[in-house]
Amino acid sequence: MVKNRQFLKHLAAIILGIICLLPLNACAEASKTASSDTIYQQRTVHNPDGTGKFYMGREIAQVMGYQGASWLERPSRGMEDKSARLVNNLDLKPTDIVADIGAGTGYFSFRIAPLVPQGKVLAVDVQPEMINFIKLNKQEKNIANVEPVLGSIDNPNLPENSVDLVVMVDAYHEFAYPREMMQGIVKALKPGGRTVSIEYRGENPMIPIKGLHKMTQKQVKKEMAAVGLVWKETKDMLPQQHLMVFEKQSQI
Repeated sequence: MVKNRQFLKHLAAIILGIICLLPLNACAEASKTASSDTIYQQRTVHNPDGTGKFYMGREIAQVMGYQGASWLERPSRGMEDKSARLVNNLDLKPTDIVADIGAGTGYFSFRIAPLVPQGKVLAVDVQPEMINFIKLNKQEKNIANVEPVLGSIDNPNLPENSVDLVVMVDAYHEFAYPREMMQGIVKALKPGGRTVSIEYRGENPMIPIKGLHKMTQKQVKKEMAAVGLVWKETKDMLPQQHLMVFEKQSQI
């Protein structure tokens, strides 16, 4: 069995070497695929609410599409999730540059914007339809310091060292490429910048949210540590979610 594994590793190296004799972009793509295969595992037997793609022992949840925009803007959301309490516990400064990753319709972006009057909110989403919703809401609400940003599934498309705070509200568990996305987020953060992860509590089976759309503190800490973020505190003042604060160290 060991010999077979060694043979397969040697064979894979030879194949990659042959591919790298092709044009440079083909080699780079092959290397990326090989690297991705070591980070993620695809399984045929999996939770129907998941993608079958696993990262650090966790199955990645299916993305809620733009068709769910009305649910994000439901009138009862503020009361159910204590949205105002969440925003007030982000410890914002008036000059902060905030990135709302997985912004959806901009529900939280437009609630954060008034608290950063000398700063701005970068409302990032990977779905063009959601970006259109944000643009419409920006026009309707007449809020100038919210900027829609179309990200990709493995990159938030933000400038390096440009952001004071990253906020991810019930979004991270759906990232198709969490390692690459978080690496892009870390690059975008200024030294000492913070990432706030808000997820429904995976430790509590009584919270009426599908299992893959919840995360435990232990799992979130493990995945943030993998990209060099340091846990600072967890605030449990929300009825159903953890608000976890991580910091980028100056040497990253």
